[in-house]
Amino acid sequence: MGFLELIDVEKVFPLPKGEKYVAVQDVNLDIRENEIIAIIGHSGCGKSTLLNMIAGLDLATAGHVSLEKKDIDGPGPERAVVFQNHSLLPWLTVYQNIEMAVKKVIPELTSKELKEHVTHYVDMVSLDHAKDKYPGEISGGMKQRVGIARALSIKPKVLLMDEPFGALDSLTRAALQEHLMRIQQKVKNTVIIITHDVDEAVLLSDRVIMMTNGPEATIGEVLEVNLEHPRERVALQHDPEYIRCREAILSFLYEKYAKDDE
Repeated sequence: MGFLELIDVEKVFPLPKGEKYVAVQDVNLDIRENEIIAIIGHSGCGKSTLLNMIAGLDLATAGHVSLEKKDIDGPGPERAVVFQNHSLLPWLTVYQNIEMAVKKVIPELTSKELKEHVTHYVDMVSLDHAKDKYPGEISGGMKQRVGIARALSIKPKVLLMDEPFGALDSLTRAALQEHLMRIQQKVKNTVIIITHDVDEAVLLSDRVIMMTNGPEATIGEVLEVNLEHPRERVALQHDPEYIRCREAILSFLYEKYAKDDE
């Protein structure tokens, strides 16, 4: 039995007049510990639905979602989520936004331990110079770094990321991808990232989960990315394995499951 498992998972949403919308069905996935997984597919393919079920924010209609052999039946500190919207509290500083999460999940820390713990995660995302600033005083990329630090500060076994860099410009996005790769090498937790970006999926992940179009979406293909970590963006551009993976995803998305409205 795997670390994080989805077995015969289905999610149905009720509609008016007794009708129903089958978002995903027959989803089977075994995710390994310390693995980075990217989930990619067209809009409406159930990517966020799967993420919400793993997070415990929503429950499967049928099948099982389990972490370390325990069914997921709600949110828990062993699973942290980073959304596209940073969701920081505007009246708290960078330091205080992270501190708040730590106090809630690890209340047994002494004042000294708390300060050391929070400072460690502020430093991890290179924001020591901005720790006393408020969200309104920092850039969008810095806000996302705070969100990542806050999620990691509670020491989750699984980090769930729902298009965390989607609203950022390309240079900021690239910088945050580099941050994420460095951080994952340090903390060694399982990361599941939803993305629309083919290059991001190949750059970051060990496997890419490609979803068929919705409704009734399911896993169409699973692509193994056989590239060593750490990865260098520029060096990979001409790497045969990088090119192979990129072409496989593009073929899946724009030949096998092309959508006219995207």
